[in-house]
Amino acid sequence: MKQVIIIFFFSLICFHNSLAADDTIKPNQTLQDTGQTLVSTGEKFELGFFSPPNSKNRYVGIWFKNVSDLTAVWVANRGNPLTDSSGVLKITETGNIIIHSNKTEDPIWSSNSSAKDPTLQLLNTGNLVVKDGSNGNYTWQSFDHPCDSLIAGMKLGKDFITGQSWKLTSWNSLQDPSIGTYTYESDPRRLPQVLLLKGQDIAYRNGPWDGVQTGGDNPLQENAVFKPSYVVNETHVYYTFENADNSTVTRFWLNPSGSPGQLRWNQENENWVSIYTMQRDHCDTFARCGPNGICDSSDNRLDCHCPTGFVPKVQEEWDAMDFTSGCVLKTRLNCSESERFKKFSRMKLPYNSEFTVNGSVVRKEDCELICRRNCSCVAYAVARLAGCVIWSADLLDMRHFSDGGQDLYIRMAASEFVTGSNKSKKIVVIISAILGFILLCVVGGCLICKRTSCCLISQEGTMTPTHLEEDVELPLFGFDTIANATNNFAFTNKIGQGGFGLVYKGVLSSGQEIAVKRLSKDSGQGPVEFKNEVTLISKLQHRNLVRLLGCCTHREERMLIYEFMPKKSLDLYIFNQTRDTALDWKKRFNIIAGIARGLLYLHRDSRLRIIHRDLKANNILLDSEINPKISDFGLARILLGGDQTDINTKRVVGTYGYMSPEYMMDGHFSVKSDVFSFGVMVLEIVSGKKNRRFEHPDHNLNLLGHAWKLWIEDRPMELIDVLMENVPVAEVLRCIQIGLLCVQKHPEERPLMSSVLFMLDSDNAVLPQPKLPGFYTERTFIETASSSSSSLNKSNNVSTGVTVTTLQGR
Repeated sequence: MKQVIIIFFFSLICFHNSLAADDTIKPNQTLQDTGQTLVSTGEKFELGFFSPPNSKNRYVGIWFKNVSDLTAVWVANRGNPLTDSSGVLKITETGNIIIHSNKTEDPIWSSNSSAKDPTLQLLNTGNLVVKDGSNGNYTWQSFDHPCDSLIAGMKLGKDFITGQSWKLTSWNSLQDPSIGTYTYESDPRRLPQVLLLKGQDIAYRNGPWDGVQTGGDNPLQENAVFKPSYVVNETHVYYTFENADNSTVTRFWLNPSGSPGQLRWNQENENWVSIYTMQRDHCDTFARCGPNGICDSSDNRLDCHCPTGFVPKVQEEWDAMDFTSGCVLKTRLNCSESERFKKFSRMKLPYNSEFTVNGSVVRKEDCELICRRNCSCVAYAVARLAGCVIWSADLLDMRHFSDGGQDLYIRMAASEFVTGSNKSKKIVVIISAILGFILLCVVGGCLICKRTSCCLISQEGTMTPTHLEEDVELPLFGFDTIANATNNFAFTNKIGQGGFGLVYKGVLSSGQEIAVKRLSKDSGQGPVEFKNEVTLISKLQHRNLVRLLGCCTHREERMLIYEFMPKKSLDLYIFNQTRDTALDWKKRFNIIAGIARGLLYLHRDSRLRIIHRDLKANNILLDSEINPKISDFGLARILLGGDQTDINTKRVVGTYGYMSPEYMMDGHFSVKSDVFSFGVMVLEIVSGKKNRRFEHPDHNLNLLGHAWKLWIEDRPMELIDVLMENVPVAEVLRCIQIGLLCVQKHPEERPLMSSVLFMLDSDNAVLPQPKLPGFYTERTFIETASSSSSSLNKSNNVSTGVTVTTLQGR
């Protein structure tokens, strides 16, 4: 009998030890706070109940098995500890992990997971998983719920498909694992970077990842301790690392005081050694030098300074070593062609970046052109990961590195680029100009007073034109009203630029949002175009045409006031998009049909038969519901008489890539010229590519030529924008065919807009086969990327007088 009792107790001891050495728990097993633990197969990690230093509270955690100083890298019940050793850990029949006291079945923590025939297992990576017995998949894992530590194989970032995010949260103190003040997380909305947050405020950021390096760090590469990697694609953005070898023990730790860094366990000295610290000096404090200020820790005299071309916003505060107000430009920007970009090297790129062109191979010149065309763009950079990146607000959290960093190009007035020798010449010119101006004022003062305005105000408060047709009446807005609405034409209110001048967003005292088109003094379009637009658009009323609300004249000022289009222009939504921002096919088709209806109204149904002459993607504005509205009638012409169908002109105006062959070559335009431009837009909307800037590795054709090549080779579906999914094939093919019919070389072969609408609306309509498009030749020269008439006049097209606008929407 005595031998039986001894054997019984011996078997209990063996069972206890086997559980302690096991790495799994089944639903019929429990792990209790009596020294029982789970140990991973390779004995790298251990799970069980523990108490932090100088604390009696009990938690379930995972720690390194072979590290003498118990270091918990994951804690389950971090916000709800047990106060004694009554804890029990188990997994239910449905796959839910539960921690409770042996005194009650009420859970103090659960994983809220589920699985069939579940098993709870501690892997040798330190990952605690719930395994589904029916398929072997993990239905829950501790790696998806990090605490304050990142170990090899864990991720810091986001899964865009599932919405899963991985971030670190600090302990409240070394004795309290509950969620503390600091969070370390990825910011995937812009250039990928990691932010340290104190509450809701950014305390530090490591700088953007450009595909090779972050901030001022050296290019990411393997080292003797760990192998870091950054993964950025359409579905994931995350940072991770692997240990250099199996004997190395490391962790990335966010300590309770908010200092993240990489640590290595020194087995010989039995302590943790810091091998990499994220925050190195006070220049790593977020936005230490305020908006547009640059921090430089190598400057022993002053950490903060303003970049060339800037001055302290509040000099008194800077003198008192308070830099929070930051810097402002010496010379305010006015979005003129003379503005240039100054290069700043070895920089930590500012916060709040915006992608414009994605791709690994993008030229600096392309990025500069994109920024120049956007009046709100104040700086740009070329990132090896994302292509072109721009900034449209204050430049925050910049710093200069003695080594590493990236190039930043900041927009400045032309005066900041004047050399010393040119400055003296400039002074002489300015003095001469002032004297000349004074003389002109004396001699011609009386003449100025006699000048008449384009629009005069009547007793009823409406505009009575003196040089327009007698039946044109529009509200006349006072100059002060428009100045107040646009915050005195503030740079921050600029939303576009065209051949006419600048476009501002404004808000009237009534709360109505408006777009103000202000004639530039040096504009290629002057009083004639102003009168033309007022005359035409005041008589046009259609849901697919932008609505003119009134005009304003004041001395030399001429302004047109339009309804505000919150979604800006079409080109922003079809070119250079990502899968998340691209328009779906339904919206694209509605835009095509809406433009067609607006054109039919202009050509046939309006009081005046009008040829637009400058149809293009950035002259199509979008309202809040993505409905298209044709805008910019400064170049439009009226067809006089019911029988007139075409006009000849010696002054060709329009935009390369959209002008029909007969108009560009011979000055001959008609409604079929607009049809050609419409066809170009249809193919651009379908493909998401620009006609004029289109490039293909197999040929030098433009988009029209590429579309024609695919059509005759019976491969038209290859034209479709890859960012669109689940498109109705028949409808898309019909639009491609309509687009090719509209861009045929000979105008008489192109359909009228009435036929185009019929073809768009009829699923069973039999469409004719398209013929060769206009400009179907391989380019043997590099097309310029000019965006103004001044730059175009330097090309071979000077005789055409072509003007190209860069309006970005109103």
